[in-house]
Amino acid sequence: MASRFKLARAGAGLTGAAVVLMMAAAIPASADAVTGRVDGGAQGLNVNVGDGFKSDLSTSLIGLTLDTGKKLGVYCVQIDAGIDKEHPLVEKDWDDYPDPASPFNDNQDKINFILHNGFPEKNTAKLAAELTKGGTALSDGSLSVQEAVAGTQAAIWHFSDAVDLDRADPVPGDARSGQDVLALFDLLTGPANVGLADEPNASLKIDPASKDGRAGERIGPFTVKTAGTIEKVATSLPYGVKLTDVDGRELNANQIKNASQLFFDVPADTADGGASVTLTASATVDTGRLFVGQNYDQNNKTQTLIVASGERTEVSAQATTEWIAQGQENAPPVPQGRNDDFDEDDGGLASTGASIMIPLGVGGGLLLAGFGVLWFLKRRGSV
Repeated sequence: MASRFKLARAGAGLTGAAVVLMMAAAIPASADAVTGRVDGGAQGLNVNVGDGFKSDLSTSLIGLTLDTGKKLGVYCVQIDAGIDKEHPLVEKDWDDYPDPASPFNDNQDKINFILHNGFPEKNTAKLAAELTKGGTALSDGSLSVQEAVAGTQAAIWHFSDAVDLDRADPVPGDARSGQDVLALFDLLTGPANVGLADEPNASLKIDPASKDGRAGERIGPFTVKTAGTIEKVATSLPYGVKLTDVDGRELNANQIKNASQLFFDVPADTADGGASVTLTASATVDTGRLFVGQNYDQNNKTQTLIVASGERTEVSAQATTEWIAQGQENAPPVPQGRNDDFDEDDGGLASTGASIMIPLGVGGGLLLAGFGVLWFLKRRGSV
């Protein structure tokens, strides 16, 4: 258990799979609570993180099944508290952590990073590959589930409870496994842990969503923003056009992650056209949910749990580009067709369809008529 469970030492009440917990759904507080129960989980190795009961402390990714059927995996963030079945757990915001003096409050981004980069968000094979790539030698070249659980839980406790693995004896009585657990602990608490702000776990965005350019360029960058894992890359590319990084290296799903920059590499002889890329990421949407004992105080103190695994979901995002062929940027405007009302012989004046001579003729006729009337009246007056 991710607490001090050797029960004789803990003096607290976890009775196994029969423990019933009351959980609040991630919906308004006025809604009915969701009932869940501890239901197995992945047992980790015992670790040594201090004196007394902390020198041989059991770890576990606790299985929790809600009455909706949803299954969650949770770690503990309070070493000094046991799980009391008499007090239900209610979901809280991270800022409502019940102990205002706890290191948890100052290290939320560090803990969130561990949840998204430790076990089980990353499986044992991925974690072992990261350790090996970083130059860490594992005892047998691999990482077991028990070691991964122990290393991840110990790393969380480092930031939530200010404890460290005993470097001389991290796993009591098991030097080989202790080597692997310590390696994972160092990875998750070391410089690689740059923190991760609390954000929607299934978010995926490509910024910008659209950008245009010219043939002969690498059009971009398009920056990927996600807390999930890129699983699929689907492209629509004309012949010769590639999806690359800034140096022109082609990219696949395994090479694209949060903050990656994508480019459309368009050869110089490519005709006018366009391309697109669609990324699909998966994430555990429940990661980071915090559950606190209802009516928590010093007399009713039950361990706070934090979700590290749950149901996975997929989200997608697309980026598009269009380009013009080389030389087209200085081409003359495309003719729009001759205007039949445009009279080149008249100096470029447009004809409206009614000749200007008509009103001039009418005016002249009226003047002649006026002269005629005056002449007639003059003659008449002279008779």
